[in-house]
Amino acid sequence: MTGKNIGREFVEKTKYKYLSRSDQGKGAPSPPLELPWDKNAELIKLSKDFSDIPKISLEECIASRKSLRKYSSTPISLLELSWLLWSSQGIKEFMRQTYTLRTVPSAGARHAFETFLLVNNVKNLEPGLYRYIASKHSLLFIDNSENLSEKFTKASYNQSMVKNSAVTFFWVAITYRMVWRYGERGYRYLFLDAGHVCQNIYLASENINCGTCAIGAFHDDELNKLLNIDGKDQFIIYAAAVGKKN
Repeated sequence: MTGKNIGREFVEKTKYKYLSRSDQGKGAPSPPLELPWDKNAELIKLSKDFSDIPKISLEECIASRKSLRKYSSTPISLLELSWLLWSSQGIKEFMRQTYTLRTVPSAGARHAFETFLLVNNVKNLEPGLYRYIASKHSLLFIDNSENLSEKFTKASYNQSMVKNSAVTFFWVAITYRMVWRYGERGYRYLFLDAGHVCQNIYLASENINCGTCAIGAFHDDELNKLLNIDGKDQFIIYAAAVGKKN
C-alpha cells in the first residue's frame, strides 16, 4: 500500500470515528447556516464589484503584514468594508442549502462564525454595532446607543484601538454548527478556524492601505453581554481592529 493510500485510509477511519458519535452521525438535521434575523429589517446591501480595490501581489501582502494598533483619522469606504467582509467570510457557493463554500477554510465546511462589527469610521455608514449577513452579503444594523465604542473598549481591557479603529470585527462562535458534525472535538476546530478568518483580514487589509491588530485579550462575559449572546452556545472567540495606516 502506498503512503498516499495509507494516509487516505487513516483519514477515513478517523473521520468516521468522530462522526459516528456526533449528532450528524445519529441522523440529526443540520443546523441553520446563519442565525435568524428580523426579515422586516432593512439590510444594507454591499457590493461585490471589487474592480476599484488595488491589486497587490500575495507576496507583497504577506511581506507587508504586521499588527498595527494606531490608525489615521481617514475613514474606510463602504466598498473597502465589503472587501474585508468578503475576504474573511464571503460565501462563494451554497451547497444544497446545508453548507457553504467560503473564502476561508473551515473544518467540514461548517463555517460556525457570525461576524459582528463595531463601526467607528466608515464613510456613509452610521457608527454603531452591525452584523454581517453573509448569505445576503449585507449588513444588519443592531445598535448605536450612547458610549457604545467605550463599552466595547472597556470590555476589551481598555485597548484603545477598539474605539480608534475604522471598524473592529468581533467573531462569535455558534458551537452547535460545528459540534453537530464533530462532537466535542468540534471545539478545537472552532479555534483553528478563527485563525484562518483573522489571517485573511490581515492580508486583505494590505490591499486598501489598512492595518490590522488581532485581539485575543478581552472580558468574555462582558463582550458576550454587549453582543447579546449567551456565552455558551454562542460565544465571542476572536476580534480584530482595522484602520487606515498613518
